[in-house]
Amino acid sequence: MRTALFCLFVFLGQISMQEKTVVHLQPHSDAVEVSFGGGLLELINSPAIIHLPIRPPLLDAQRAPWCIDVKNLGPRAVTIVDKARFRQQIMVGQTLHINSNGTSYSVRQ
Repeated sequence: MRTALFCLFVFLGQISMQEKTVVHLQPHSDAVEVSFGGGLLELINSPAIIHLPIRPPLLDAQRAPWCIDVKNLGPRAVTIVDKARFRQQIMVGQTLHINSNGTSYSVRQ
């Protein structure tokens, strides 16, 4: 019985650690805010082009390396860009993981 309870608590702890804060763009905005770092940005009826922060952030509010998951809920593909070289299209239903090292952005799908 103890082992089963222990496994249940470990499992529930892992689930809670994987949850991300869900964020959305401001109305009529095409800009990802630095404060979105560490969260899940849901795109619903968003502009065709979304801009990452001009200066790639190094850390988020919890002092962890800045990253964001972006999920496109539709109705069309969206392109995410920065001011330099980053350009990534995200299709409907796709989730993209974007990292920043403080100087540039990279993606892991």
